[in-house]
Amino acid sequence: MVRLSLESPDSVTASAVTAREDIGRAVAAKIRDVHDARELKKVAEDVLPQIEKFLESPEEKRLRRMRVGTIISTIGLGATMGMLIMSYAAVAADKEGFMLASGLGVVTFFIGLGFLLNALFFTRVSKDVSDRSADAQAQNILDSKSSVPSQLRGQTTSNLVQPPGSVTENTTLHLKSDR
Repeated sequence: MVRLSLESPDSVTASAVTAREDIGRAVAAKIRDVHDARELKKVAEDVLPQIEKFLESPEEKRLRRMRVGTIISTIGLGATMGMLIMSYAAVAADKEGFMLASGLGVVTFFIGLGFLLNALFFTRVSKDVSDRSADAQAQNILDSKSSVPSQLRGQTTSNLVQPPGSVTENTTLHLKSDR
């Protein structure tokens, strides 16, 4: 299975697309089963955003984290600047409160900066798997033209045929019997 997915990444992509389509159909069926406005609101506000996050690509996830970091940093910077301006215009008794609030703005700025740095440096975008099916086919052709008789050659993962049924079938045949 792993070799198959590495040999033909298009099949993995196709299965992901199929899974997304199946999830989409299930959500559409759930929405059709909704009977009143409260249930529809709950699905629209709670369920759909979670499904959207689940289905987002790594690049979309990285961009979302960058947006969150940028927004939080901007809020912190704006709050800091606003409080500093207010402290300059305030009377001496109120300046301490505005300076404290500007300190909270600085903390918010650095939290947002942490989110942004996390998205930039620690959220990895998945690398594309190159299509190496031609290499696998060439190897299979070389294996079939080998001078070693097929009875002596071991099976490769590309030509194994898995029998239908459960993984646990026929495993008890190897157990010793006391009877």
